[in-house]
Amino acid sequence: IIPREEWKQIFTDVWRFERDMFYDPNMHGVDWDAMRVRYGKLIDNAVTRSDLNYIIGELIAELSASHTYRGGGDSESPDNKNVGYLGVDWKIENGMYKIDKIIDGAPWDLEVRSPLKIAGVNAEEGDYLIAVNGVKVDVNEDPYASFQGLAGKTVELTLKDGKADTTKKVIVEPLDSETRLRHLAWIEANRKRVEDATDGKIGYVYVRSTGVDGQTELVRQFNAQLDKQGLIIDERFNNGGQIPDRFVELLNRKPLSYWAVRDGRTWQRPSVAVFGPKVMLINGWSGSGGDAFPDFFRKAGIGPLIGERTWGGLIGITGAPDLIDGGYFSIPTFRMYNPDGTWFAEGHGVDPDIAVNDDPTQLAKGVDPQLEKAIQVVLEELKTTPNPLPEHPAYEKR
Repeated sequence: IIPREEWKQIFTDVWRFERDMFYDPNMHGVDWDAMRVRYGKLIDNAVTRSDLNYIIGELIAELSASHTYRGGGDSESPDNKNVGYLGVDWKIENGMYKIDKIIDGAPWDLEVRSPLKIAGVNAEEGDYLIAVNGVKVDVNEDPYASFQGLAGKTVELTLKDGKADTTKKVIVEPLDSETRLRHLAWIEANRKRVEDATDGKIGYVYVRSTGVDGQTELVRQFNAQLDKQGLIIDERFNNGGQIPDRFVELLNRKPLSYWAVRDGRTWQRPSVAVFGPKVMLINGWSGSGGDAFPDFFRKAGIGPLIGERTWGGLIGITGAPDLIDGGYFSIPTFRMYNPDGTWFAEGHGVDPDIAVNDDPTQLAKGVDPQLEKAIQVVLEELKTTPNPLPEHPAYEKR
């Protein structure tokens, strides 16, 4: 293989696929033949496969469309070591690493737990980490320097009891990532804040994507809060996936009937529904399906959007062939437009009805300005929302 000759072939393949499959045959008005010449000349200056990816990226960026990605290929990469994590916040105290806080994901979720929260592990907040597998921990290094290559393995920790001058040894299996654990902790903190601030009247549902994982989260959290009088739907940082029409159908169900019973609560149909006021939180990290979700939410008239303008990317992708060396790229093959015949505001996104910027200072103090505004708005709407549960008529003499 002569790398630069192969790179020219790969570049040409990408150029041709975009020419033949991009949703707009006019290529957004770009002279596509000229782009082949302009960027193709750069390949003679490429030294690595990463250089080729850069050139391909510049080529498809000329289309000014979202979902134009590239990467991978036959390139060298250094060896990677995993790192084991305990799901804790550390603090240096008395010349040792102290377990300042053990992260709780969510009491309603068994997906991930801190290894120190597993039954039978005798570790507590306030304990000090002395050694890992018998090797002393150096506070001059990152605490996780002692956990290189230990994710998913059986590890012995030597801890100094924070309440007594004694040591103990515990056996744990470190996580390969804390991301989901801390994400669940954030979701639960938001849910608890809404619960406390509204005396249990309002529910909180976080939707992290419009893919399978986001659908699972929406249905699970929604079904657990059917007794609420209203909802805050949080789709900030929603990374998209599929087109979320079914999400909106679930949230927009209207009362069709009620059923009087002798004992217990009146039945409603549809049964899986919350008929009270709803608001949605959005931000600039909500994109793709995360753009469509608030757009559909607004079109359905479900409630106001609160926060910041979304990403603005609804020229979507349906897949593309792999390149000859295993590299990848994307071809935007469809674009959303509105029932009135206008395009979705590609590159602009969905504007909020009520603009609230993130305030890093407040966030660092544990106060979420956007969430606080959502609580205020939904409670105000609740005051003017008629009770969706009517009294049944007088019993008949039949």
